Amino acid sequence: MFSEEDFLPISALQHFIFCPRQCALIYLEKAWEENILTAEGGIMHDKAHEERVETRGGASIERGMFLRSDKLGLIGKADVVEFRREARRQLPFPIEYKHGRPKENNCDKVQLCAQALCLEEMFEVRIPTGALFYGKTRHRLDVEFTEVLRGETLLAIRKLREFLIAGATPLPHYTKKCESCSLITLCMPKVIGQGETVARYIQKAVSEQ
Repeated sequence: MFSEEDFLPISALQHFIFCPRQCALIYLEKAWEENILTAEGGIMHDKAHEERVETRGGASIERGMFLRSDKLGLIGKADVVEFRREARRQLPFPIEYKHGRPKENNCDKVQLCAQALCLEEMFEVRIPTGALFYGKTRHRLDVEFTEVLRGETLLAIRKLREFLIAGATPLPHYTKKCESCSLITLCMPKVIGQGETVARYIQKAVSEQ
């Protein structure tokens, strides 16, 4: 069991797998900056949460549902959870909305799987599938929560906890995906020298003025 201050945000898993440095800037150095992609993504999530509960085609739909796992030490919010009637019970089906396109790695799938693990604990059920909806492609991608994906998610949770406890921001490494990151002006992957954190860089820049 975990104390309240030790709970990890489910969304941090996506940041951690997508880019550990991005994760550190947000959750260790408390840095954040909006760009057009994050703004549009925020609008997309707000729309997903507009109507909290509705019923459609025999399924109950809850938006912006709070999630929690005491066993894994996770907390967060699901964009949409459909409760589908199967074998005389309502089986949760989580749906996560993403502004862009499917990623090359499994960061979005791991985030969704972590949501499913929370729902399984909350409702004492086994959830086989969920879905990711991408705004750029307007396409819904069904995700099967296989043993491989579950294992990858559990490993990511453990690694993320170790990463945040260590408290060290990784050095920048510029790649093409940096251009779409809202933190690029704070991260400065093409500028910051070896061994220099954002906090130290900003402090040095201020002192030189």
